[in-house]
Amino acid sequence: MNPSRPITPFRLASLLRLQKDPKLALQLFKNPNPKTPSKPFRYSLLSYDLIITKLGRAKMFNEMQEILAQLKEETLFIPKEALFCDIINFYGRARLPENALKLLDELPSFRVQRTVKSYNSLLSVFLMCKDFDKMRELFVDIEKLGKADACTYNLLIRGFCASGRLDDASKVFDEMTNRGVSPNVITFGNLIYGFCLHLRLKEAFKLKTDMVKVYRVYPNAYIYASLIKGVCKNGELSLAFKLKKEMIRNKIELDPAIYSTLISGLFKAGRKEEALEGKRGEANDLFEDMPRRGCAPDVVSYRILFDGFCNGMQFKEAAFILDEMIFKGFVPCSASICKFVNRLCEGKNEDLLRSAFNTLEKGKLVNVDLWRMAVAMVFKDDKLSSSFNLVDSLIDVMN
Repeated sequence: MNPSRPITPFRLASLLRLQKDPKLALQLFKNPNPKTPSKPFRYSLLSYDLIITKLGRAKMFNEMQEILAQLKEETLFIPKEALFCDIINFYGRARLPENALKLLDELPSFRVQRTVKSYNSLLSVFLMCKDFDKMRELFVDIEKLGKADACTYNLLIRGFCASGRLDDASKVFDEMTNRGVSPNVITFGNLIYGFCLHLRLKEAFKLKTDMVKVYRVYPNAYIYASLIKGVCKNGELSLAFKLKKEMIRNKIELDPAIYSTLISGLFKAGRKEEALEGKRGEANDLFEDMPRRGCAPDVVSYRILFDGFCNGMQFKEAAFILDEMIFKGFVPCSASICKFVNRLCEGKNEDLLRSAFNTLEKGKLVNVDLWRMAVAMVFKDDKLSSSFNLVDSLIDVMN
């Protein structure tokens, strides 16, 4: 390749795609051919898309607005609405709703027609920023334009559910169906999540029934997870396990969140002995059931199990889970580790304390504060401080 050959619009797009540093990408975009005479460069729409996306992701908004001003002057092409939806979302993630609103107002100056997609993107921004009143105002404008679709209604329902305004969410649902917009699984997922969060379980289960019988929409894993969390929070463990069986019967994949919720529910109900032992029915076999169902326990599953055993004073089981989770590369919460070590010291459990520190040392989880706390408690107790093996182990860990 001739190094003096000028960069073409096509080549610029390729180079921008490869450049990871947004500052260098911007420099390249502004001056693609520094060694050639000052001849106007014909940028492609793809090059604009790439540089704007890079700057937006990097939150370099001043620089991005410069490029947008340049794009506005282009006459050879009209940018796509999807690009502006992305920019609106960038502003949302940065919690800059006013910038997003201003951009939506400016779309006609880019010769871009505003459709429900850009309005929905702005609704999503107000949802991210928890500005539920602005959501309602924008929704009224969208309805006046006759642009509201299922996504529009779903976003508003989600906003009302997030703010605890469940009756308003139900009214929006009624309005949606009255206007002939078909609810989908996301609609029901948002409503059922809201009802379960606020323990309005009767309404949640009625919706689950209606979605199938009336609307021919079938619940997914997210809906079952919401229902299981709700009934567990309400202490209805038997119903939670019925829902789990229903998921299996309907061939809906169980994820770690479902198992974690059930295990947590068992511990909170004081049935800690049922969370791991595996020979007395499905509830007793939860943790071992996960890999059998092709669902590997995640860090949350291990943390719940570890905390549950620790709180239930089942220290051997807690030590076993601690060793297994560290072996698999999962890290317990630091507060849980401190509580576990503290309780082992209080219980004068020399062997488990030494074993726990060896496990924590393998995972590089022994920090100075934890070590000092353990040493202080050990030397307060005659039995523990007289154990040369334990003291030597603690010293070795920090050497």
